[in-house]
Amino acid sequence: MTAGRQEQKADGDSTGSTSVSPRVVEQRGLYFDELEEGVVYAHRPGRTVTETDNVLFTTMTMNTQGLHLDAAWSAGQPFGQRLVNSMFTLATVVGQSVTQLTQGTIIAQLGLTDVSFPGPLYHGDTLYTETVITGKRLSGSRPGQGIVTMKHTGRNQDGAVVALATRSCLMWTREAHLKAETEAQKEK
Repeated sequence: MTAGRQEQKADGDSTGSTSVSPRVVEQRGLYFDELEEGVVYAHRPGRTVTETDNVLFTTMTMNTQGLHLDAAWSAGQPFGQRLVNSMFTLATVVGQSVTQLTQGTIIAQLGLTDVSFPGPLYHGDTLYTETVITGKRLSGSRPGQGIVTMKHTGRNQDGAVVALATRSCLMWTREAHLKAETEAQKEK
């Protein structure tokens, strides 16, 4: 069942009483039509980053940078300790926005630009992300779909900015997505 739709079914039991199936609300992001330019979407909960997160991500991606893996060497570098891998930080910033903005309503991620890491993220820091919709337009070539541009800002627990990124996504309009889902159900 799709979010926002209500389906009730009366079932008789042996005693003659009827029951109504509960309304189901499926978690989803926002449709193109629901996203508002200039609004700050604060994604919660935050994500406390552990040493294990950093070491696993760094080694899984074959990044041998000592700034992420070598505590003794990093102690002698300008930050005085290991840094969380910036690609983990970026992935988490984008990931924190998914449930609220794009879960089930995105068609494709089109690109990331203006990625920067103004401050460090350390083991034990908690990452919080906010997103502002900076632009949106309906697609000229894909009816029922639109391009949304969003700016993500990642901050640590003290409010210091640790990551910035601009992301473009192809998103469904509500009407077009519901129509596509209905057509897909008919084909089954």
